[in-house]
Amino acid sequence: MFVLPPPPPRYTVPVAYAAGASNGMAVPVVETNNIISHPEGGCSLQVGEGTYHLKDNLHLATPPPHPSEAPVVNPNPLATGVTPPTSGVKLSLVQVSNQSKAPTYSSNGNATAPLFGDGNPALAAPVVKEGLKRRKPKNNIVKSSSSFVSRVITHEALTKRLNDRNPDGFFAFANINRAFQWLDLSSKQKEEPLAKILFTKAHILSHDINELTKSSSHIDIVMGSSAGDIIWYEPISQKYARINKNGVVANSAVTHIKWIPGSENLFMAAHANGQLVVYDKEKEDALFTPELSSPSAEMLKSSGRQPLQVLKSVNSRNQKTNPVSLWKVANQKISHFAFSPDRRHLAIVLEDGSLRVMDYLREEVLDIFRSYYGGLICVCWSPDGKYIVTGGQDDLVTIWSLPERKIVARCQGHNSWVSAVAFDPWRCDERNYRFGSVGDDCRLLLWDFSVGMLHRPRVHQANARQRTSMVVTNTQLNNRHRADSAAGNRVRSDSQQTADTYSSYDPTVRHPVEPRARTALLPPIMSKIVGEDPICWLGFQENSIMTSSLEGHIRTWDRPREGINENYYDHTSSPAFSASAAASGSGSALGDSVMGSL
Repeated sequence: MFVLPPPPPRYTVPVAYAAGASNGMAVPVVETNNIISHPEGGCSLQVGEGTYHLKDNLHLATPPPHPSEAPVVNPNPLATGVTPPTSGVKLSLVQVSNQSKAPTYSSNGNATAPLFGDGNPALAAPVVKEGLKRRKPKNNIVKSSSSFVSRVITHEALTKRLNDRNPDGFFAFANINRAFQWLDLSSKQKEEPLAKILFTKAHILSHDINELTKSSSHIDIVMGSSAGDIIWYEPISQKYARINKNGVVANSAVTHIKWIPGSENLFMAAHANGQLVVYDKEKEDALFTPELSSPSAEMLKSSGRQPLQVLKSVNSRNQKTNPVSLWKVANQKISHFAFSPDRRHLAIVLEDGSLRVMDYLREEVLDIFRSYYGGLICVCWSPDGKYIVTGGQDDLVTIWSLPERKIVARCQGHNSWVSAVAFDPWRCDERNYRFGSVGDDCRLLLWDFSVGMLHRPRVHQANARQRTSMVVTNTQLNNRHRADSAAGNRVRSDSQQTADTYSSYDPTVRHPVEPRARTALLPPIMSKIVGEDPICWLGFQENSIMTSSLEGHIRTWDRPREGINENYYDHTSSPAFSASAAASGSGSALGDSVMGSL
């Protein structure tokens, strides 16, 4: 009987090393180099405004595992577990000259929202005199004796390259398995990292740059790892500090990490155990024990309905050590979160398929939405803060309206999980929007929509009457409305519960899943397979579109040189949207409303 051999391993270098180690053989650790190629005429993106040409493909070297790392060999060729533990290559981009900024739009929220923790005197930042240099981490990462950091490789001409570089160019920071690379994208030798950090066993899963503190001589970066440890890193001085060491505050992997908007010291980390933690980069850690809960929190906890457990509030007077605040969002992994442009709201997506919208300044969950099915993986805000876009395991991209507090469209075009979504601020205005999505199907999709396209389709009158009567019944039973919401007639989907004793303590609105037949369907304006491995990050720059993949391919497309067609949205997007909506059975009313806006 002929037996098919197992498929070749995906990570060739680590598996070869692990096989040698398992046989007791000494295998040298060989560092491979990044490779850059400049494809000509291949993988261009055809869109209404012109052609995006693939400029280069930078392939990051996958590092071999550390000698102390036990080899993970799974003989099952159908295994779905990711080995090694990684979320793919993510990029953090920074331009220290501030010459290229994304266009800004008027937000529907409060543009002058206070900073997080402003009302707590214990969090008052010390007065810093002008001219003084920003505080840096204490430890030298190159000379570190930490067991967490394995090795640091710096470019032999690092100082010269920093002095001679284009000040308007971008630095890029990228993770690939246990390596973290610092790249200069403006250099002719962009494939040669300025520095590479190798960690012992941990893999960096997420990282972020503080836009407020960046300068030509200082960059603050935070990195979250699969071990739960967080690194505060300043690359120019090669200094670092280790936060949440050995999981002293939160003992689980950091799935996503971001600096809090407008803050020099505070950043937020999402952990795989469903906790959101705010840390101060300059505070020491202490073993965390939940603070005494308020009676309202205890009541919610006993009811099992609490959307958020505040285990430590930002208003706590105990702010000598980390954490600054700690919230238990759910018992499921937090996949991703994003701050709104108005610096007040926080969109959180979880593995349980929920999108939770918070007023994080008040530590309060406002709305809970649900995916069509499966977990949600990624989330982003429109530049004006009016729309939230999510992607997940249902292979759909979904558009939600914050002012209307409802789903407005589902976007169908991916053939596998959607791993990243992002708006293109250079092709958005007050009424028209462009965003992109990438996924495990190795595709890059671009989408356009306008305000006039997002009318809810009509449904059969009987269904409408039945739905109205249900809402009235729920209103009579519960009569708990959101006082601070733009939609004053919304009720909770679980209002059958008789829990009036704690209704005043729970301002959250839980929205039921909207049937597909009642929701507008939006097709992509462009769909392209851009590689052979899953795409896991997407970014829009003024002159380019960038993606990165699971196995380390960073691709850059130059924007078209020709001018933008002012009538592009009207003549391209709307008919396609109308045709798709009609084909999906949404009814002619949606097509009429779209065509009427032409």
